[in-house]
Amino acid sequence: MMGFGMQGWGGWGWVGLLWLFFWLLFVVGLIFLIRYLWPPAQRPREDSALDILNRRYARGEIDQEEFKRRKEDLRP
Repeated sequence: MMGFGMQGWGGWGWVGLLWLFFWLLFVVGLIFLIRYLWPPAQRPREDSALDILNRRYARGEIDQEEFKRRKEDLRP
């Protein structure tokens, strides 16, 4: 008959299983901590053609007539 000592589970016993569980939880917790502290790098948002057109008009690179014409061209 097998007892609850070191004879069960190939010599691991309860203590060995508890250590295995501890290290498993430690590694999983460490992975979550690293992912929380260092979030993935976000890609820069690409500006739409209308955003670029608005900035060019605001900087004075194009006049109002050209702005309106190009804005009409961009509408679907």
